[in-house]
Amino acid sequence: MGSFNQMSSKRIKGLLIAIGCFACVSCENKAVYDQYQVIENALWEKDKEYYFTFEVQDISVPYTITFEVRNNNWYPYQNLWIFYSEEKPIGSIRRDTLECMLADETGKWYGHGISLHQSGFPVRTNYLFPHEGQYTFGFRQGMRNDALKGIQEIGLRVEKAR
Repeated sequence: MGSFNQMSSKRIKGLLIAIGCFACVSCENKAVYDQYQVIENALWEKDKEYYFTFEVQDISVPYTITFEVRNNNWYPYQNLWIFYSEEKPIGSIRRDTLECMLADETGKWYGHGISLHQSGFPVRTNYLFPHEGQYTFGFRQGMRNDALKGIQEIGLRVEKAR
C-alpha cells in the first residue's frame, strides 16, 4: 500500500510541474511594446495628443497593434472616437479614425474590471511593418467634448501575431 501512495504522489507532483510549466509558456508575454499613459484628472482635452514610440527590428513576421483604453464609471458615452496617426521611419504620416465601443446600449461596460474598465481595440492585425526602425503612434480623442471625462489611461500594445 505504501508504494502505491508514493507512486500516486509522484504522479501528482509530476502532473503539477507539467501544468506549471505549460502555464508559464502559454502566458508568455509576446509584446514587443506595451505602454500606458495617464490622462491627467481623467479629463482628456480635445487638443491633447498622446504619443507612443517603439522600435521594430524584425519585419519578417506579422504584428497586431492594439489601442488600449481604461475608463471609469463616469465616462458618459457608449463609444469613443479616436483620431490617430502613424509615423514610420521612412515615408509619410498615415492618419485614420477608430471607433471604440466601450458599452452596450444598456450601459454595461464591455471591458474587464469593476470600477476601472480596460478594453482593447485593434488598430492593425497581421501587419507587416515595411521598415525596421522607430514607429510613433499618436492618439487624440475625437468626441465633441472640449474636455472628455472618464478616460483614465490609454495605451498601445504591439505583439507578434498569433
